[in-house]
Amino acid sequence: MKRREIEALREQVSCAAVLEHAGFAIDAKESTRRAVKFRRGGEIIIVTYEGRGWFDPLSEAKGDVFRLVEHLDRVGFLEGAERVADLVGFQITEPEWQPARNSESDLSFPDRWQARRSPWLGSATWRYLNGERRLPSFLLKTAIQGDLLREGPQGSMWAAHRDQAGVLTGWEARGPQYRGFASGGTKVLFRLGPDSAMRLAVTEAAIDAMSLAAIEGLRKGTVYLSTGGGWSPTTEAAMRALAARSGVQVVAATDANPQGDMFAERLRALADNAGCDWTRLRPTEEDWNETLKIREREKKDGEGVPHARRPRQGRLRPA
Repeated sequence: MKRREIEALREQVSCAAVLEHAGFAIDAKESTRRAVKFRRGGEIIIVTYEGRGWFDPLSEAKGDVFRLVEHLDRVGFLEGAERVADLVGFQITEPEWQPARNSESDLSFPDRWQARRSPWLGSATWRYLNGERRLPSFLLKTAIQGDLLREGPQGSMWAAHRDQAGVLTGWEARGPQYRGFASGGTKVLFRLGPDSAMRLAVTEAAIDAMSLAAIEGLRKGTVYLSTGGGWSPTTEAAMRALAARSGVQVVAATDANPQGDMFAERLRALADNAGCDWTRLRPTEEDWNETLKIREREKKDGEGVPHARRPRQGRLRPA
């Protein structure tokens, strides 16, 4: 196959087409225009560069459409190129949501954060977090006092990611119809709790971090962290810095699903390398927010009491 033909195939066949043909489906809630998430069982592939690139958030695998076929089908380049050629003209399903556009996109990155108000009692974001997500008022007030939350568009929440020096690097955006990360931002860690905390409870989303904090009643000596659903080099560096302190315990409070188990294994390896304690804390439901919502419904219905259902705790088996 000539180079000209290879380049033509790269332009005609997107990574999304390969994934849909392989049985992956778009996760619209966790996708953005720049990064579309595809799932197949416990497998996840993120498609970038308008369909021309991809990466696996749980490994180092990435590349173009040819590397994707090689990765999925375990074939060489020539056979993979033939399979790509078979997909010319394949139609893919587009995500159902469309990202909101507003004048704030013209502001500088720090100014975009400052231009947004903190949530207040009765505001759209407060109603979303307190009403739909069932995060209690005391928890929201603590997060607001720490300058961790902002009112996003259309009742969404912005949850700050900061580096070790406290510098804002981006924010998780979550709302009734939207999930993403700040354009131009960098995922590091969402941090709820004291910098000096020796118990590091690591979740996959800021809402889960706050939900676990609510369930535990903002446990003393704990900082509740979120990786924002990924494991970037900046996130790993930040976690290594936190785990390097003497006496630290890393708590893998990730989701109760295959992806959460893989994240927990990655945290276990990090803790082992740092020489610190490690444990796995599982939600009774798939994630901590679902666990919190059920807990709050039980309290309201008089069928349960605070802390009646404790999170499941345990260690993963060594690989």
